[in-house]
Amino acid sequence: MANFKYQDMLIENGDVVLDAGRNPVLIQDRAVIAQDIKHAILESQLAVALIAERSPSKKADIRTKLELLIEEDIRLIPGTVQLEEPKEGTIFIFAKTIDFGELELELVNV
Repeated sequence: MANFKYQDMLIENGDVVLDAGRNPVLIQDRAVIAQDIKHAILESQLAVALIAERSPSKKADIRTKLELLIEEDIRLIPGTVQLEEPKEGTIFIFAKTIDFGELELELVNV
């Protein structure tokens, strides 16, 4: 049996994902970190505020709040979080984890 540092059930669209045998699909390590960050962002409502905001200065403030929220995760290397908003409704998050290398996360239509 493989040893994982982190393991969790895969959640998509607010529901547990089940395999063909109706068992929860499990994710490990980097995917768990990405899922935890995504849930923290969605619970904070900052992504919705960023997409809804039109003022460039207020958008910058929300981006800073998002970065600080993500940086709170102790599994990430401090100072490595980067956000990109290539188009309306899409946010890309890039960071480096302490144990698992690069992390990429995409939030679409939050």
